Amino acid sequence: MENYKYVAKTFAGLEGVLAKELIDLGASNVEEQRRAVSFEGDKEMLYRANYCCRTALRILKPIYEFDVTNRDSLYEEASKVDWTQYLTLGKTFALDSVVTSDLFANSMFVSLRVKDAIVDQFRKKYKKRPSVDPENPDIKVHVHLMGNKCSLSLDSSGDALYRRGYRLGQNDAPLSEVLAAGMILLSGWDQNSAFVDPMCGSGTLLIEAAMIAYGIPPGVYRQSFGFENWPDFDADAFENVYDDDYEKEFDYPILGSDVHPGTLKIAEKNIRNANLFKCIHLKHKDIREVKCLVDGGTIITNPPYGERMKPNSLEHLYRSIGDTLKKEFAGYDAWILSSSKEGFKSVGLRTSQKIKLFNGSLECSFNHYELYEGTKKRPSETQEEED
Repeated sequence: MENYKYVAKTFAGLEGVLAKELIDLGASNVEEQRRAVSFEGDKEMLYRANYCCRTALRILKPIYEFDVTNRDSLYEEASKVDWTQYLTLGKTFALDSVVTSDLFANSMFVSLRVKDAIVDQFRKKYKKRPSVDPENPDIKVHVHLMGNKCSLSLDSSGDALYRRGYRLGQNDAPLSEVLAAGMILLSGWDQNSAFVDPMCGSGTLLIEAAMIAYGIPPGVYRQSFGFENWPDFDADAFENVYDDDYEKEFDYPILGSDVHPGTLKIAEKNIRNANLFKCIHLKHKDIREVKCLVDGGTIITNPPYGERMKPNSLEHLYRSIGDTLKKEFAGYDAWILSSSKEGFKSVGLRTSQKIKLFNGSLECSFNHYELYEGTKKRPSETQEEED
């Protein structure tokens, strides 16, 4: 098979994790970029990346790059692409544009000009044009314009890859599946010990941990991918990807708890929908009541950040988290994701590592705590460490 260049999009801070995923899958010429990783491979590699990558948001296939000197040149250059290679009259399409350029006021105008180039080309050739479907298109065209540099790409994923397909419900501040998987992979959890989320919300971290532990590809729950609508789709190559044996053995518990019964019911529904209810154990517990049930493991949790909490309540919550970790989980590695600096100060534990991540638009810190037996910092030392 012929090799092509692809670009996998991800969240800031997860580029290195995604690059390792792609290398492990067999991609070549893997290079980290800003919120993206470029790589090369054949069609089967593209299909495998979509099916298996846990930290990719979508995977693009660049088809044309050019300089834009004025508004007319965008239309003229886009018209040079032979769109009949990628789109037929019986298929719908849509455009998605990311624009950072003084030449254009907004991304909608850029999408319209490229759309005009596509439909005008079909009208000239066939006297007909393919339809635009912004909600559920067969073919997605991605336009990236920065300054005067423009690239046109096909979106091979269709729906964003964070939409795994297992989530039936969510709480008020759901964690993206891609971010959850990235946090687990960043933590260095080796899948040879327990995994715990004592404030599990709708269960995303627990489900992603179970999928990693048992070798379940994130694409297994999806109904379709964008590349299946491409004219050159190779069904046999995709069947090779789909039929590979990814399963692994895992003999340790995955434990979750939450103080809110309604949220826990959502987690139960999501876990059942992912067919992982026998693998994940849930309890209705306040963080202060959580007990260690097995020696050694990794704790990862995403507590409230305090946007809707009083300062005293936030301080009390994070102090309770720190107290539970100290008293119950000696020998564990603990990781907390939060945007709250005041909350982190109240944890009362020495931070051994901090990683900057983004939960939506919120800049967060992903803090690592090594929980040793009988270690505790004085409040003044903790304050100094967190500052």
